[in-house]
Amino acid sequence: MTATLDRASQHRSPASAATEPNPDVGFSTDGSAVDTNFGWRHNLTYGIQHVLIMYVGCVSVPLALGAALGLDRETVAMLVNADLLVAGVITIIQSLGAGRIAGGRMPIIGGAAFVQVASMISIGQTYGLPAIWGCMLAGGVVGLLLAWPFSKLLKYFPPLVTGTVLLVLGVSLIGVSAGLVVGQPMVGGQENPDYANPLSIGIAALVVVVAVALSCLARGVVAKASLIIATIIGVLVCWPAGLLDFSGVGDEPVFALVKPFHFGAPEFPLVGVLSMSVVMMFLFAETIASVSALSEITGKKMSRSDVARSLVGDAASGVLGGIFNGFFDTVFNQNVGAVRTTRVHSRYVTATAGAILLLLGLTPATGAVIAALPDPVIGGISLILFTSIAAVGVNTLRKVDLTDTVNSTIVAIAVALGLLSKFSTGIWSNFPGWAQTLLSDGVVLAALAAFGLNLLFNHTSIADRARAARNERRPEPESVFV
Repeated sequence: MTATLDRASQHRSPASAATEPNPDVGFSTDGSAVDTNFGWRHNLTYGIQHVLIMYVGCVSVPLALGAALGLDRETVAMLVNADLLVAGVITIIQSLGAGRIAGGRMPIIGGAAFVQVASMISIGQTYGLPAIWGCMLAGGVVGLLLAWPFSKLLKYFPPLVTGTVLLVLGVSLIGVSAGLVVGQPMVGGQENPDYANPLSIGIAALVVVVAVALSCLARGVVAKASLIIATIIGVLVCWPAGLLDFSGVGDEPVFALVKPFHFGAPEFPLVGVLSMSVVMMFLFAETIASVSALSEITGKKMSRSDVARSLVGDAASGVLGGIFNGFFDTVFNQNVGAVRTTRVHSRYVTATAGAILLLLGLTPATGAVIAALPDPVIGGISLILFTSIAAVGVNTLRKVDLTDTVNSTIVAIAVALGLLSKFSTGIWSNFPGWAQTLLSDGVVLAALAAFGLNLLFNHTSIADRARAARNERRPEPESVFV
């Protein structure tokens, strides 16, 4: 790409170069903006925005695990610190790279993935807490060994597969945003009087309107910081409404170090190791879809080596998480949506966000302040981000010949399976635990369906026979990778 740009510059006269309009350095169609460094002030502003976007989703994983296992408040707080610490390290590695070993060098925010929670709960209840992080450590090592071989599967993840997965991911996450806005109908076995409070819905709507207006109508820094400005306005509205609660902030220590192997020497039960290794493969599939979305958004083509190094970053989170009581990290798709919405493509911005996460992991009092942001504000912002992911999926599917009966059928079946558990809660409740772990995650199910059906019908002779009977020709797939 550099050589192409150099050759192009040789054909421009100094006069024409001087009269060319100054482009938005945060956005480009050739991917060059990925390497743009705005300077520490703008990097810090946009980095804080990324942290605000992903923080609640990131800390929700240790909170959910702690509640399921009945852990005390101090232990859960330690897990939150460890979660943020590992997320910060992995985000920096993914953004800036670690030599030729790890990191996709893209605007990637790493964060704890929900897909691991069910397996961790099962391992903890059966084998105890040391086994959870022992199996995570082992799963991370397995991931390191399989990252490069797994990247050879890129040709089996064309826009047909990645676009379908991103569409399902964006649509399936809308329920998370809605839950933040309206709350839960039942709390502690009793009806929640604040459920679907019109005030909360109105605040979320205000946040959405402000963010969309600034993103579409404003220019420069204001447009790029549209989400954080909308968040601030939402918080200011919540203040007189009595929706701000910082009462628990003073209970947190100002500074805390995460102790390695907090729960004792790690244990490695075989079933647990296999379970966490399978989870790692699921995360690999999600990461491939996510980096393909980033490639679409930023215009930067990714090679097999780039993708492999991104997968190594995922696996490294397992190793670090196993040692420091953290979690598997994957590419946070909320922040992929933010990259698209704000058009800030710089990896130095996400690296700055990683440094902030690292600091928050060491200063839990600061993190408690961010966690106190009202749910309607976070819900309104996340609604924009999640639907942006779905829009990226639709745009990716535009590259697919959906007039082809086989391709359209693959998309239809994968979307149906991916959204089935969202529209029919508890459908898998009578299946074995391992099957529930696999089937209840709609994104994983959609990925497996799209991948398997594409492999069967576009890489074998089966579909050729069906197409031949209708005098159709198999369309050539287009890859977002190089």
